[in-house]
Amino acid sequence: MGLLTYSGIAAKVRAMESRLLTEEQFREMASLEDVRSAADYLKQQPAYETIFSGLDDTRLHRGYIEQLLAWSEYQDFTKLYRFSNLQQRRFLDLYFMNYEITIIKSVLRNVMGGRPRSIDLSGFQQFFDCHSSVDLVKLAEAKSLEELIAGLEGSSYYGPLTSFQEEREQTLFDYEFRLDLFYFQTMWKTKDKVLTREEQKVIGQCFGSRLDLLNIQWIYRSIKYYKLPAAKIYALLIPVKYKLRTEQIQHMAEASSPEVFFAALKNTYYGKLPEADWNEPPDVEALSHQVLNRIYSGTGRRHPYTMAVLDSYLYAKELEQRKIIAVIEGIRYGLDASEIIAMAKKQ
Repeated sequence: MGLLTYSGIAAKVRAMESRLLTEEQFREMASLEDVRSAADYLKQQPAYETIFSGLDDTRLHRGYIEQLLAWSEYQDFTKLYRFSNLQQRRFLDLYFMNYEITIIKSVLRNVMGGRPRSIDLSGFQQFFDCHSSVDLVKLAEAKSLEELIAGLEGSSYYGPLTSFQEEREQTLFDYEFRLDLFYFQTMWKTKDKVLTREEQKVIGQCFGSRLDLLNIQWIYRSIKYYKLPAAKIYALLIPVKYKLRTEQIQHMAEASSPEVFFAALKNTYYGKLPEADWNEPPDVEALSHQVLNRIYSGTGRRHPYTMAVLDSYLYAKELEQRKIIAVIEGIRYGLDASEIIAMAKKQ
């Protein structure tokens, strides 16, 4: 049944995977001298030729390029959606939350980064009209955090952005992090309604690992930057455990310092993975990405006739966007090509 159900979409995904950038192409782009050259390089690639064909030379800032890359990602999603059957579309409808959150994050960075200008989201309007209840007009016009949150009232995102307000001022990372936690928690709760038993196990590995790693990152930041007591850390964690045991979470959350936290983390499933080098204080977010990259790259190959083929491709596209942004930002700041590639590999 899986072969019959997924043979068509699996072939479509393989064709789209052939358009993803290779490591050699990333190295070539990293060696270019300026952002304009990098944008021209992307214009020559099949996946980005149309998107970058009308590039405005006066708008080569990060936000504009991120919008173009997001539109490429949405186009791929639309192609897969049109090619999918009813069961596959139910999963993609659930996955679409990821793109809503991407737009919200873009506006968050704008209003919290001291750049309270309107964002042009008109290019996404038709796409969102078909899939989303988020009001893009209100988002685009938001000039402050208060206006952004008010514009989301009535949507499922309003609660996560208001429920964790405390006495301390929230950072951009805090808001983005809570949105991510909300997304993966929602996916975890509802995945079993749209997946077969085999798919529940495969997709559960991906989303369960993401939830564990997000909770690990939150515990670490709570200890290092906010000095929160364990009781408040527990209150902000998602009550989902995949590979983490209750006592392991307790040891990390009650750590008296980052050093004690890392000592506790070493004893977890994630602390024992080959990617985890705890000899020096690590970049927790970068290591989380490396773990997830390995998990996702394997699930699509091992389970090509399940929903994993869609999930793995969409993650690969998301990863490509992050790496492109890292390369372009490295070029913008005049870093050496080897430094730029090192940054991209941490995505």
